[in-house]
Amino acid sequence: MEPHQNCPVEVTLRILGGRWKVLILRELFKRTVRFNELHRLLNGVTQKMLTQQLRELEEDGIIVRTVYAQVPPRVDYALTEKGRSLKPVLDAMHAWGASHLEVSHPHDF
Repeated sequence: MEPHQNCPVEVTLRILGGRWKVLILRELFKRTVRFNELHRLLNGVTQKMLTQQLRELEEDGIIVRTVYAQVPPRVDYALTEKGRSLKPVLDAMHAWGASHLEVSHPHDF
């Protein structure tokens, strides 16, 4: 079955889909983060997978990547206004999940 590109829920799930995207967003809601710091914060993600997930979020206009011309190279990632607008969505998902878990896990967004 082909995804329904005109379905707002499917579009949202496509943007947030992927094992690491919600965790990436959780860190970026706190502050702008460098690639290596993000890699350390997300225990278990490979550099290749992190790069792929960040590229997808950038292509979707959720994050912005800033490269600084310095040695060694510095790359920062931050949320766009569109990305920040996902906060209430993720807060609602967190609240729903917490209310339906027997044991709540404290992962605030």
